Amino acid sequence: MTTSNPIELARTGILQPAGLEDRHLDDALGLMLKGGVDAAELYFQFTRNESWSLEDGIVKEGSHSIDQGVGVRAMAGEKTGFAYSDELYVPALMSAAGAAGAIARQGSGGALQGRQIQTGHRLYPAIDPIDTLDDAAKVDLLQRVDRHVRALDSRVQQVNASLAAAHDVVLVCSSDGVYAGDVRPLIRLNVSVIVESNGRREQGYSGGGGRRSFEYFLQQDLALDYGSEAVRQALINLEAVPAPAGEMTVVLGNGWPGVLLHEAIGHGLEGDFNRKGTSAFAGRLGEKVASDLCTVVDDGTLDGRRGSLNIDDEGTPTAQTTLIDKGRLVGYMQGNGRRQSFAHLPLPRMTNTYMLPGPHKADEIIASVKHGIYARNFAGGQVDITSGKFVFSTSETYLIENGRIGKPLKDATLIGDGPTVLQQVSMVGDDLELDGGIGVCGKDGQSVPVGVGQPTLRIDKLTVGGQAG
Repeated sequence: MTTSNPIELARTGILQPAGLEDRHLDDALGLMLKGGVDAAELYFQFTRNESWSLEDGIVKEGSHSIDQGVGVRAMAGEKTGFAYSDELYVPALMSAAGAAGAIARQGSGGALQGRQIQTGHRLYPAIDPIDTLDDAAKVDLLQRVDRHVRALDSRVQQVNASLAAAHDVVLVCSSDGVYAGDVRPLIRLNVSVIVESNGRREQGYSGGGGRRSFEYFLQQDLALDYGSEAVRQALINLEAVPAPAGEMTVVLGNGWPGVLLHEAIGHGLEGDFNRKGTSAFAGRLGEKVASDLCTVVDDGTLDGRRGSLNIDDEGTPTAQTTLIDKGRLVGYMQGNGRRQSFAHLPLPRMTNTYMLPGPHKADEIIASVKHGIYARNFAGGQVDITSGKFVFSTSETYLIENGRIGKPLKDATLIGDGPTVLQQVSMVGDDLELDGGIGVCGKDGQSVPVGVGQPTLRIDKLTVGGQAG
């Protein structure tokens, strides 16, 4: 196939091999509408995944999988019927349509609208990234990372490196006339390192990716840079001392620490939680929910980013949505319908969520703190959507004393709630950075790739959990 048109690629890659034509799609939609359904939708998907993992210079695993199918959704008032099939031929499609329609009946009955082709954005190439590097070259790349990491420091004891890619082709067809397709490449490279000194072992991690070809990792030795960063983090952790505990000033680093913003605030701004009234931000549109320095957006239109999409999983072109503008709540995430696969219903989800830059220099922010901590990187965390309360573990943290970064800290956790934290932001850096392309977001049992980011932030008061006496 020489075309780069996503709709044509989806038609030739999904429909034609299964003997499906546009008239069959219309028949399936019409079958659902005849049963008293207001609206109906078909979501076709073909996904090819590949991964390689290297442990201590040896290939430990190589896997390849193909999955395809169709999800069928029927909507009648507040009722939704959903069925799916991993078999793509006319009888299976009609059977799924009949099942979904039966679940959702009792609507007023909708009409099949004329087809309107959605072109969407062109944020990434319509390629299969798996084929952009041969198998031998993929293994060689991981082995080069392994050799590079071990040459950096004699204390390196263990190196794990992995490479993954996905080729995702989707086609959306609905009774309201939407007809849209997308071809979504996705790559990721991860490096984790264990170092040891005087009987103490510590770990470091780095990685990245996006909607690109594998050539991305070969540019300017980016893959080796991930390895260097993992070693740097691990060696810093070898020197770390127990973190203090209590309420104190916290400076969050730029980039990946935006995962706290994503979890503690972003989920609470998703449309479904607010329609149900289960979010800490429900019913607060127009209210002041953050300091004047805070402007937060969700943007699915950034070129090549992990969380970007040409169209969402309901066939709508993605957009930038301002959620918080200079501290005031101005919008929820409506639309942004995303699903893990054809076997799942779409949900309002984040794409790339980040805070816009402010007026301060990062050094200026650090210098303003008499006593506190600097959380440069994060491991993981938990959040309660209803209350906004969170607990996050840091992976790289430092003590700040009299405006200077001091010794590294270990086992520091940050405890608070999203709405309160936003009110406590007193300085925002001019150094906005997005994460390297590693984010995965879970919601209602579905995982989707996302992006996060922020500039350096000063939070005046936040509870820190630590083990120092």
